[in-house]
Amino acid sequence: MNRSARYALRIASLALALGLWQVLTSQDIDLWLRFSQFPTVTDVAHTFADRLTGPDYWTDLTDSLTRILSGFLLAAVLGVATGVLVARSRLAEDLLGPVLEVIRPIPAIALVPVAILLFPSNEQGIVFITCAAAFFPVLVSTRHSVRALTPVWEEAVRTMGGGRWRVLGSVVLPGALPGVFGGLSVGIGVSWICVISAEMISGQYGVGYRTWQDYTVVDYPGVFVGMVTIGVLGWLTSTAVELLGRRLTRWLPRTAQGPAARPKPARAGAAPSPARAAVRKDPRARPEEARDEYLVRD
Repeated sequence: MNRSARYALRIASLALALGLWQVLTSQDIDLWLRFSQFPTVTDVAHTFADRLTGPDYWTDLTDSLTRILSGFLLAAVLGVATGVLVARSRLAEDLLGPVLEVIRPIPAIALVPVAILLFPSNEQGIVFITCAAAFFPVLVSTRHSVRALTPVWEEAVRTMGGGRWRVLGSVVLPGALPGVFGGLSVGIGVSWICVISAEMISGQYGVGYRTWQDYTVVDYPGVFVGMVTIGVLGWLTSTAVELLGRRLTRWLPRTAQGPAARPKPARAGAAPSPARAAVRKDPRARPEEARDEYLVRD
């Protein structure tokens, strides 16, 4: 399946989901699930169009993006640095490992009371919660990636006179880069979950705050506008992280998307090449001859 067909299939899938939503809500169908309580697609679209023309929507969008980017970038730097440090130093693992493992199972949204008590403003507390949400996925992924590196690479650099920083820049960071971006992809999604929840609890502006306010005044089309906005923003930011990861790891071998290529069958009646005939007659033929023979097209 080519790229155009795949994009067409994705668009058709989205259109089918929206069409099903419109039918179930416009006909007030209640089959255990109460779709009659949902707004229709057209109601959400009209509310969305009204929000786009007002200033509040763009203010909420800017505040949420500022919070998510600040917390996520801070978590990326701290997570990668701490993961490399814990994976490369036994002393750091003994000092930081127990503390990190005790804090890691605590949900980031449960840190809202801590953030309220710790920081002087709600804005700083929301950034802290966002950072805590993304920090541990990045930390764990980086730590496992560094520990999984082949020791031969480091030994080769040290044999050629490279020091600790040369090993870090030439072996550790490039080798762990695929795993690091795997943790970043997970972290950006978790960050969106926590920043929206934090805005609902203690925020003054933002997409999460506005969505919760719409729910309290029973504006259900507005609630779905907020949900759609969160979904689109999450998709855009995660796609950006994935594209950046692909660009920085272009040196990695890529798996084929289609079926594996098969060798072209020999034409009927065609005489085999001398090298192939020699291999068939003498099983003890050298592997180099058999390998070189397959590099020549019939």
